Amino acid sequence: MTLLEAFAAALGVLAVYLTARQNPWCWPLGLVMVLLYAWVFFEARLYANTLLQGVFAITQLYGWWQWRRPASASPASTVSLLAPWPVLRGLLLAGLGSLLLGYGLAHFSDAAAPWSDAALTAFSLLAQLWMAHKRVQCWPLWLLVDVAYVALFIDQALYLTALLYGLLCLLALHGWRSWQRALSP
Repeated sequence: MTLLEAFAAALGVLAVYLTARQNPWCWPLGLVMVLLYAWVFFEARLYANTLLQGVFAITQLYGWWQWRRPASASPASTVSLLAPWPVLRGLLLAGLGSLLLGYGLAHFSDAAAPWSDAALTAFSLLAQLWMAHKRVQCWPLWLLVDVAYVALFIDQALYLTALLYGLLCLLALHGWRSWQRALSP
């Protein structure tokens, strides 16, 4: 564990807590966190997660922009549910992305865990996109992804990050309940 990992983990807990409360400051805090974690994951040779942090940096800016827009300008400013077909389509695309990225990492890099790194990266991107649009389905997906990340980070001896993702599981449950309550007036 490094001081950098500890600081990034603390920011992660705060950012997800603010997300569950629909506080738009979750996005700039999340931006700092993902930039710090990009370095942590690069050092751990989790290259898909390193790239994911770069994409997350962009989605942090996008989410902040989406959440700061007035409700009349953006349907993403209110919590909503996706219909079953877009959920299935998103999951299938994330699965395909997992296979493509996993193959690339397994055959063209010295990645420490190419297939799990790739799968978790692809499904994290989907969860992040759904979160930026305030889709309730982001939370159960985050819960599944975070549980799998705990196992990956323990395997890679990133124990503080594994602990962070364990806490993120609890925050995902909180966010899921909170956003479900926000669905109906």
